Amino acid sequence: MKVSEIVSRQRNYYQTNASKPYEFRKAELEKLYKAINEYEQKIKEALFKDLGKSSGEVYLTEIGVTLKEIKYLLKHLKKFMKNDKRKTEITNFPAKSFISPSPFGVVLIMSPWNYPIYLTLAPLAGAIAAGNTVVIKPSNYSSNTSDVIYDLIKSTYKEEYVTVVKGGREENQDLLNQKFDYIFFTGSTSVGKIVMEKASKNLTPVSLELGGKSPTIVASDANIDLSAKRIIFGKLINVGQTCVAPDYILADKVIVENLIEKLIYYVKEFYGEKPLEHPSLGKIINEKHFERLVGLIDKQDVVFGGDIDKKNIKISPTILRNVSSDSPVMQEEIFGPILPILTYDSIEDAISFVNSRPHPLALYLFTNSKVFIKQVLNNCSFGGGCINDTIMQVASDYLPFGGVGDSGMGKYHGKASFDTFSHYRSIIKKSNVFDLPIRYFPINEKKEKLIKKVLK
Repeated sequence: MKVSEIVSRQRNYYQTNASKPYEFRKAELEKLYKAINEYEQKIKEALFKDLGKSSGEVYLTEIGVTLKEIKYLLKHLKKFMKNDKRKTEITNFPAKSFISPSPFGVVLIMSPWNYPIYLTLAPLAGAIAAGNTVVIKPSNYSSNTSDVIYDLIKSTYKEEYVTVVKGGREENQDLLNQKFDYIFFTGSTSVGKIVMEKASKNLTPVSLELGGKSPTIVASDANIDLSAKRIIFGKLINVGQTCVAPDYILADKVIVENLIEKLIYYVKEFYGEKPLEHPSLGKIINEKHFERLVGLIDKQDVVFGGDIDKKNIKISPTILRNVSSDSPVMQEEIFGPILPILTYDSIEDAISFVNSRPHPLALYLFTNSKVFIKQVLNNCSFGGGCINDTIMQVASDYLPFGGVGDSGMGKYHGKASFDTFSHYRSIIKKSNVFDLPIRYFPINEKKEKLIKKVLK
């Protein structure tokens, strides 16, 4: 079926209002929850083929968080759908004012390859909760998982309600040439710009969940041992192929040597003396990205790691020292298990360095200083982050997730997912009991004086 026909069928189905009632939305979310559980083993097998992810990591970072998101939406859906009462100004008396959530209509979700289950099905849950119909375009890079997503959706939903379009660039272009009512894209900044340009031709609103070089600042007063443990955890999930992974470290020069020692300790703690041989170390998505990452490793800067397995496209966790801001590894988002370390002399220097670069998706700060925390929060612009931890802001149903500037626009997770896929209409319901004549023409001098009093 042509993409244009798919969109047309979905629009016709949406216009029947079938996707809007609470009971329908609830039932479709429950179907998704059940389907994910039924497909658990197939999901794990596909993600091992695509990314070398272990069973435990798949459940932690893909299946479990998606199920948690659906459960949250199910629990709060009825409340989210209610009209939000607002105060009515005297100029509209007698009346009632409220904000009413409404679905956008036909939604396009374009998902990436690095967390193909979570970053496809979590937005889908939000779109269903808000009452939309959905076309899903998963990444062609993670083809095995895309096949599972296709089968899962096809066995769960009618095509005119939720469907999957597989393929590569040609299918992407075809989809972006259609008129959707909302586009939700997760991926690179460069492709995000193309999505936004295409959407602008139809004045289609978008959410762009992008990435960037997320800094990790480690102050002299930080708990170095715990900081290193949490940094390595956040960096090496999915072998660094995570949009909110710590991209580089800015360490106070006083503690940098101690920090490096602890970082190396926790790499070995997690993956042993020979990480490339550890079964839990995943692989790079394809040879193209593998070669790009290998090209970012300057052997003279390596203080740990730097080993590669070309046959299995794996790279050992690699720590780089004496990196400058001009180094190739500092010119683009790394998206792999390479961790460059730079130093700073003062809080002001660290903040200045972060602000000299595009706004990142995440920022992580390790310190016990309230002054340092306040300075960073007041002076740095970024999507979200943690103080004394990494990546955990993504796991909360109560915290909206998204970027700013180069790292994206729009937010989701929990209530924010419902909000993103809903248009909020402002409504005034006027009484017919009586009508104030003051607003009607002609507005004479007496009326004008009264209006001035009312509007002050």
